Amino acid sequence: MDTTRRYLSFFSGALGLDIGLERAGLKPLSVNEFDPVICETIRLNRPHLRLYDFDVRQLNSSFLCQDLGIHRGELFAIVGGPPCQAFSTAGKRLGLNDDRGNVFLHFIHLILELQPKYAIFENVRGLLSAPLRHRPHELRGSGHSPLKEDEKPGGALLHILNLMESGGYATTFTLYNSANYGVPQTRERLIFFASREGSAVPFIHPTHNETGVDGLPRWQTVRNAIGGLQDVAEECGRFPEKRLKYFKMLKTGQNWRDLPEKVKKVAMGESWYAGGGKTGFYRRLDWEKPSPTLVTRPTMPATALCHPSALRPLSVCEYAAIQTFPKKYRFAGKTDDKYRQIGNAVPPVFAEAIGKHIIKFDQGEVSDFRFSQKFSRYTGTDHESWRASVESSQKKLFV
Repeated sequence: MDTTRRYLSFFSGALGLDIGLERAGLKPLSVNEFDPVICETIRLNRPHLRLYDFDVRQLNSSFLCQDLGIHRGELFAIVGGPPCQAFSTAGKRLGLNDDRGNVFLHFIHLILELQPKYAIFENVRGLLSAPLRHRPHELRGSGHSPLKEDEKPGGALLHILNLMESGGYATTFTLYNSANYGVPQTRERLIFFASREGSAVPFIHPTHNETGVDGLPRWQTVRNAIGGLQDVAEECGRFPEKRLKYFKMLKTGQNWRDLPEKVKKVAMGESWYAGGGKTGFYRRLDWEKPSPTLVTRPTMPATALCHPSALRPLSVCEYAAIQTFPKKYRFAGKTDDKYRQIGNAVPPVFAEAIGKHIIKFDQGEVSDFRFSQKFSRYTGTDHESWRASVESSQKKLFV
């Protein structure tokens, strides 16, 4: 048995996932990243790590086996975070017929060809309802034919799961809140575990809890993460002056809803008439709670992330701290590039929990457990309940 637990990493980004997996005891043979700025970040921090700095679709199993000196079936794991924009609820959600969705399928095929013992990948909640093939909205409804099976919600993930199952992998997933694993951020992402040997990997034991039940420590807060950092930001984006005057009216933990009634509508502008809760507008972080999900640009009107007490966005240093990157970790590029890399990353502390979990499972040390709190804010986001819901919807089509 390979005791080194070697793995390959794809769509590696700024190495958030890999930092955590290495801490847990896994060994990366190579990483893959296409973005030139992120590649520079990888070289700054890990100059000796094998980096394939081109499109994943240029990689195939034969080349990787020859170049890395490995054989089919001997890797401990293949890991990655395929681009989530094709499935994000904030985007067009084109699914697997989007170019970025296609790289997801190539990633799956690499897993099936290389046959690692395990595969681990993460994605956004939007994948749960993304279609396999997107039909433009103007071609739906009255006067158009009903949606076909591959155009229905959930088709993309169902296709992925069927591919994994046909390749001999038992695949489990659920939506995890990273705050339950020591990250000072309520970031929610789907984590998939696939096991080649047929035994399904259970969910990850939480290490923290919002209220301290089950004998666990409470969630880490923004104060825990950045309270000890210098007040003067070394590198930071800017809010436009016209928005700063409204931030001045807000205290820690408040947003646009806490503005004086007479200025709310003016402050929101056209967004006043938009639907949804709009909680990202004029948002000051709360010192005593975890941060909301770090986005790729904290200065945008709908996703503002203002410092809890200072009149500015979170700095790059604070961003990295909330994402639990090592203190001396360096990010290449301009300020916006750094925000983007950090915001897209898997928090290393959560990644370490993922790594420890798969190692314990591999060693037969993972036991069933009872967790009285939900893994995330949502229901129906685990493999069993999600599949049951999809199958129920399909049956209704033929009744």
